[in-house]
Amino acid sequence: MKTLKDVLDNAVADSAVPFAVAMTGNSDGITFSGASGNAAEGRAAAEDTVFHAFSMTKAVGSIAAMMLIDQGKLSADTPVAEILPEWNELQVLDGFDGDKPILRAPKTVATARHLATHTSGLEYEFWNQDVAKFMELTGHPTILSGLKLAMNYPLMTDPGSRWGYGISVDWLGRMVEAIDGRRIDVFCQQEVFEPLGMNSSAFEPEGLEGRLASVSIRGEDGNFGPMEIGPPPNPEFYGMGHAMYSTAPDYMRFLRMILNKGQLDGNRILSEDAAAAMQTDHMEGLSFESMRASSPLTADVVLEGNPTHSFFAATNRDDVPGKRSAGTQSWAGILNSHYWVDPKKDLAAIIMTQSLPFMEKPFMDTYDAYERAVYASL
Repeated sequence: MKTLKDVLDNAVADSAVPFAVAMTGNSDGITFSGASGNAAEGRAAAEDTVFHAFSMTKAVGSIAAMMLIDQGKLSADTPVAEILPEWNELQVLDGFDGDKPILRAPKTVATARHLATHTSGLEYEFWNQDVAKFMELTGHPTILSGLKLAMNYPLMTDPGSRWGYGISVDWLGRMVEAIDGRRIDVFCQQEVFEPLGMNSSAFEPEGLEGRLASVSIRGEDGNFGPMEIGPPPNPEFYGMGHAMYSTAPDYMRFLRMILNKGQLDGNRILSEDAAAAMQTDHMEGLSFESMRASSPLTADVVLEGNPTHSFFAATNRDDVPGKRSAGTQSWAGILNSHYWVDPKKDLAAIIMTQSLPFMEKPFMDTYDAYERAVYASL
């Protein structure tokens, strides 16, 4: 039987990934930690390698909002515009008249729940060609610019009518800031990172640069080459969709907090009731929709297990044979850093690299082999 370390070593040897760091754990602690390949030139990947977490940030942003819900300061059904009046400036893109976008007012009211579940109408340009076309025609900045103006993407659907992946959790993070009064990076540092002992997680890389992994992209020749991508330093706002830096051990502490029903090592950040509620289906009858790539930076995103969405992650309704159980929460960052939490099996797991395209077949074959090896080892 292949060991977990074998899976990582083989993936690097076969150029499925430039390098990999992986961990597994349960409510009591870490059960496996391994790394293979070089995270940067002349520096081996290791447990303390720092990653651009990108969309692994979203779970933290959603749980920040759940903390306020737990405290009675916010409801999942609070209208976004009640907290952030600027939401009312957003309009639905109903197509194009030549090179002119056709915009109209939304017919429904967007709520915090819509933001947490990606049913607000906001979608990324990487998976929606109409958003990409709108941005090209209007010069609208990408969310990765760090500009507040970038928040004003058009809605692609009326809120609550369809699942579509986009910048919703960036808006949810702004709701947390507006209610709490602290900037979201300060809130996360004081209310999440410090209580959970996530000492290598931050929104600026200062002090972490010597451990930061390089980013690679697969070229037409099949080989990996260097790529520059990342959030800008000191942005106008920290996007809770993408702005975090973290390590595998730190993120495992976050995931183990979920397995421990809202607390870790005696430090509680969520009540048991809130920790349970956030893992239930919050889609209100909608379903997760496979994401069709409109950018060379990503492959199509198709998930197993009949997925829906909880308050913070994709959730599979069905068991996947040889792999995760029904009720497993999972998501990923665009540079192929992936996590899942399987409460039924008391399991949290991570497999991380820093490569593009997102979810390309060589990486997904590695992920599948790793996950199968994890469950075979239980």
